[in-house]
Amino acid sequence: MVRLRHVVMDVGPLRDSRAFRVVFAARTVSVFGLGFALVALPLQVYALTGSSVAVALVSAVNGVSVFCGTLVGGVLADRLPRRALIVSGRAAAAVAFTGLALNALWPTPAALAVVCACAALNGFVGTFSTVALQAAVPGLVPADRLPAAGALLALTGQLGSVAAPALSGVVVALWGFPAVYAVTAAVSAAATGLVCLLPRLAPGAEGRRPVLAAAAEGLRFAARDRVVGPLLLLGFVQLLLAAPYVLIPEIVDRGLGGGEAMAGLLYSAAAAGAVCASLTSGWCGGVRRAGAALLAAVAACGAASAAFGAAPGAAAALVALAALGFAETIEEILRFTVLQGHTPDAVRGRVTSVWTAQNTVGGALGAMTLGVLAPFIGAGAAIVAGGGAAVASVAAIAALAPGLRRAGTAAGTAPTGANAG
Repeated sequence: MVRLRHVVMDVGPLRDSRAFRVVFAARTVSVFGLGFALVALPLQVYALTGSSVAVALVSAVNGVSVFCGTLVGGVLADRLPRRALIVSGRAAAAVAFTGLALNALWPTPAALAVVCACAALNGFVGTFSTVALQAAVPGLVPADRLPAAGALLALTGQLGSVAAPALSGVVVALWGFPAVYAVTAAVSAAATGLVCLLPRLAPGAEGRRPVLAAAAEGLRFAARDRVVGPLLLLGFVQLLLAAPYVLIPEIVDRGLGGGEAMAGLLYSAAAAGAVCASLTSGWCGGVRRAGAALLAAVAACGAASAAFGAAPGAAAALVALAALGFAETIEEILRFTVLQGHTPDAVRGRVTSVWTAQNTVGGALGAMTLGVLAPFIGAGAAIVAGGGAAVASVAAIAALAPGLRRAGTAAGTAPTGANAG
């Protein structure tokens, strides 16, 4: 008989670790504020220019700065005290959003260059806190609590993504862009104050070599390790092939109908599935073969994505996206647990940065791939093809990477020979 405590989310890290409570609160607040900005920024740029090219330009500036900040932040997280990096990243976000608020209040039309500069500042320095925080978590909770910590961190992102965008739209409609950015700056300042309460978080053992050489060491570890390397490839496959959200507007317009309301329901279905997965993730901590479960979760992402592309009606599409959101969150929890458990602290910041950079690049390439395929074979067929390719890729990785297939939640639980020496 399955006991309720084996299903319901394990909140032990919040109960047992004051430092993790601070991390959870700060991350929840930060993600909520960023959700406001993610809606307001493209709306403001389009209102200023009337050009989707300008919106894409600002998005590209932000994406490039996040990518560069991720790689540099990974080296710094293994070289400098991690609390200082977390605080500096949150403080940079507060400064950037204050700049956006002042720019929007300026009597003349807001300057696009200032918007780009603020987006670049937040993307580059703000990412330091993301990398350092994730690298620090294994030092804040016992190893057997890592799955629970991963589930709680996943939940913070989901809560922000559900509530913040809708509220941001309301604030823009009622009080304009300056109000949204002022709220986001205040939220970022509050998050900065919270992370100042963290204990001193020691860096890894990385020396004072050039940044590129230090980053290369982290990449070499990730590429050679028989668990971490395939794990990162697996995450890239999921983002590249089984993330169909970019085609939801076209699926609605050309197939399901219902306009913006239906599109909103589809996005909400995925978010609801994700929240449900977090709230019922208690079983993740008891999985002995976490690597095999991770492979199954990514295969489920591919199957759910394909089911969405082939959905004959709205009800089936909603169920498929809810299943996709559920599987994505289980994959995120298990991937966090296995990655952190199999990465030595000396390179944890740099390996975490590779994971974060992979999310940025994989998501962008996945959206581009589906967008290019859709005009030729149709949006539904493109999604089905991507989902099928994801399932096939998971099968290939499982066959070629026995280290990942047999991996436990930490290096000590993996079979002998599962990791590179």
